Amino acid sequence: MNSQHRPILLIEDNPMDEDLTRRAFVRRKVINPIEVARDGEAALEYLNLWQAGRPLPVVILLDINLPKVNGLEVLSQFKSSPYAQKVPVIVLTSSAEDRDIQTAYKLGANSYIVKPVDFEKFLEVAGQIDLYWNVINIPPH
Repeated sequence: MNSQHRPILLIEDNPMDEDLTRRAFVRRKVINPIEVARDGEAALEYLNLWQAGRPLPVVILLDINLPKVNGLEVLSQFKSSPYAQKVPVIVLTSSAEDRDIQTAYKLGANSYIVKPVDFEKFLEVAGQIDLYWNVINIPPH
């Protein structure tokens, strides 16, 4: 499946941040569909969906401050799953805590980005994410 048709999985509990992400991707003309999980439990349900044959996302954008199951636990389970372990995970969160950053990388995060508050800066980040993961990066088969 062409990477432009594979979804982007956004794991985000804050509706304003979800809206900001969607608007930034629309403005950058990202054509991948965006699927949203609003808590860690809903995110982990994707493991069963992928096992059942649902297309893997081209990239996962993961907030770590999630209800029900913490984002770092979600990351750990994704990276230990034979279905999701090769999907790039970008931690996109408000936490700039060194402990969170180090833990995320230890668990297999591919990138860690502190969410910019300013929309124009967020737009720039969204564009860089799209450019890198959809154009520059060559994913494994």
